[in-house]
Amino acid sequence: MKLIPLIIAAFSAAPTTSSPMSTLELAIWQVESSQCVSDCRAGDNGKAIGPLQIHFGCWSDVRRGNEQYEDCEGLDYSVEVFRRYMKRYATKKRLGHVATYEDIARIWNGGPNGYKKESTVKYWWRVRKTIVRSHKEDQQ
Repeated sequence: MKLIPLIIAAFSAAPTTSSPMSTLELAIWQVESSQCVSDCRAGDNGKAIGPLQIHFGCWSDVRRGNEQYEDCEGLDYSVEVFRRYMKRYATKKRLGHVATYEDIARIWNGGPNGYKKESTVKYWWRVRKTIVRSHKEDQQ
């Protein structure tokens, strides 16, 4: 089955927690925590927290002011961190092309250069499968 590449147009606007989650964000949330909203199990041997399983290093790259790492336990803030991280690392300037869903998912899983790492391919396939399944459910 050939899948047309999914592309995120831009992360140019400052993200707000009141904005709806994108298809990709919903899929990553599903893969990371089965869409847990609060009191989510720590992942990656206790190194990642919250609904989007955020590592301290990821959070510290994009934190602002008096924000606390523990804030990542909430869904809205986790999405905010995700969007800030992508705004920093999933850029056309860095990648040499507009970031695809695959690029973004692999960066989320493997860090700023995750889109180049073989180790993130399986993660992308899990996210892609979730997107395809969701799309099929929407069609019914």
